[in-house]
Amino acid sequence: MNAHQRDHIDTVMQAVAGDNRTLTAADDSLIHDSWRRCARDYRLDPTRMQDAIILPSHRLREHQERMDEILQIARSGMQALYQHVAGLDYVVLLTDARGVTVDFLGDLHSGQSLRRAGLYLGSDWSESVAGTCGVGTCISTGQALTVHQGDHFDATHIPLTCTTAPVFDGRGQLNAVLDISALRSPQSKDSQHLALQMVKIYAQYVENASFMRQFRQDWVLRLSPSPQFLEVNPDYLLALDAAGRVIGYNRRAQLLLQDRVAGPLMGAAFERLFNVQLGDLGRFLQNCPADRRAITVAGSSQLLFLLATPPPAVKRPVAAAATQAEPVPAPLAALCGGDAALSRQIARAARFVNSPVGLLLTGETGSGKEFFAKALHASSERRNRPFVAVNCAAIPEALAESELFGYLPGSFSGAGARTKRGLVQEADGGTLFLDEIGDMTLLLQARLLRVLAEREVLPVGATRPVPVNIRVIAATHCDLEALVRAGRFRADLYYRLNGAHLVLPPLRQRTDLNWLIDRMLANQQDGDEAATPVLSTDASARLLAHHWPGNLRELHNVIAYARSLCHQGVIELYDLPDDLGGAPALDPLVAPSPSLAAAPGGSTSEAAQLLQQLAATRWNVAEAARRMGLSRMTLYRRMQRWGIASPNQRDGDAAS
Repeated sequence: MNAHQRDHIDTVMQAVAGDNRTLTAADDSLIHDSWRRCARDYRLDPTRMQDAIILPSHRLREHQERMDEILQIARSGMQALYQHVAGLDYVVLLTDARGVTVDFLGDLHSGQSLRRAGLYLGSDWSESVAGTCGVGTCISTGQALTVHQGDHFDATHIPLTCTTAPVFDGRGQLNAVLDISALRSPQSKDSQHLALQMVKIYAQYVENASFMRQFRQDWVLRLSPSPQFLEVNPDYLLALDAAGRVIGYNRRAQLLLQDRVAGPLMGAAFERLFNVQLGDLGRFLQNCPADRRAITVAGSSQLLFLLATPPPAVKRPVAAAATQAEPVPAPLAALCGGDAALSRQIARAARFVNSPVGLLLTGETGSGKEFFAKALHASSERRNRPFVAVNCAAIPEALAESELFGYLPGSFSGAGARTKRGLVQEADGGTLFLDEIGDMTLLLQARLLRVLAEREVLPVGATRPVPVNIRVIAATHCDLEALVRAGRFRADLYYRLNGAHLVLPPLRQRTDLNWLIDRMLANQQDGDEAATPVLSTDASARLLAHHWPGNLRELHNVIAYARSLCHQGVIELYDLPDDLGGAPALDPLVAPSPSLAAAPGGSTSEAAQLLQQLAATRWNVAEAARRMGLSRMTLYRRMQRWGIASPNQRDGDAAS
């Protein structure tokens, strides 16, 4: 503990004891009241030096899932705010009403320092845990404020400056807190005045966007002192039911109107709030001239301008809307057989099928990221347009730029005589799937960032960009945040791609493995064998017990292998690959034992029949396969299975 921290602790203890000599401004009153709450109500010790509390990932997911809808809405606003403040070393946080950080934008090169300070995903900034702080005190007071350096209760937080604004839902309840914080800043608290104004503006953007989504099936009234901003940025929002009663409002409307009625604002009649009759709302619709939109607040001379938006012509019954979950598109639903973790990711993905928000799919190698991306594309309005998959790890570095962005004739040595459209242009109107994005070079990352930001591509050798309309889905098995911290991946590109992050569970954790196996057995066809094979009890148990390091890709290969070797439609344990417990492979160059053909009954009877047919056709494999009703490749596989080798020197030629 240094001298600065000791002085801070003494100041806090004096204020808690009732010494208000340091109280110099109205804002300090909020801070000192918070200090007293921390000591008296939460029993926090001013002398403590507590590290940041970061929730484990499973508890963080619980908080995020409860905030799923507001997270979708808030992300764009957070990104816009971060673009304004990133160069000033701020981070942007969104917390839930409990103070847990559910979304985060910041410079991941400083990830360790930010995590230690608690300016990170999963951090708990509730006042009862962290003491006086931007988020916790905003939750306690419902006010936008700055908690700057020595304003913090805990001495470990005094280097920080935290500026926050509340986000309320359409019924006046705190929904979230938007925060911009920095590890260090100028000493003066006045240095954060602009930060406070910006965070209040973007909190209102998020609140209003959430309101419009929540009440999209109802009458919505936009009100503003200026008619020019009614559509794009109204100050006040109200939602009415069909009878003209208030069913929702944003925070500004609540503060403006709550004193105009004797009881609660919720349920109040429209005529009690404004000097206009409900039947006159029709003249405030979209086509009404601006100079005829003026109304006054009841009981005052305050002038506002009104734009009314009616509900859709065909409105769903309220009860049905409240009880029916949004259906999951069939292509996405077909990816899961009931696994809870994957079902949650699919339900979340279903909300993004037609959204412009970038999607980032992560999961182990082989976990089905491309299948998931294709299902998203097939579920979207772009389903009839191209789906272009790009393996960023497989394109040679020397050709990557021309492959992705195309080129003009003669633009470089080896360029063709005709213009070549790149893969980005090939995806125009559809979906561009960037697999293994973590392996893309920094140079290409910069070019890709421009494509995503400007929605245009500049072919190699061109001077004018070409506009493109693409939906981008990126995927990786890498930890992109770690790559950003290591300087191997651009932070701005990471945040552009990571509009919504979907995590695919590994196969070993999925509870629908039996369903997957049955589906693969039914879908894979092998030559003439149209019937779906079945698994023996031993083979099924072995598949369920396997760790599946290769995930879906490994399972697909195992099923294809077993289908090729199984006999009479039953996959036995010895039909599985050796590393899954199948029988040891025989050397195909070693002739079978003479006793093999003579063995009565059992599994060796198949080998005996095989030898008999091959001998009868003088080891002509094609003819033997025809007589047995098999494809030639199936017969070759059975020969390999039983270690039967042709005595001909050039079996590949003579036996075909």
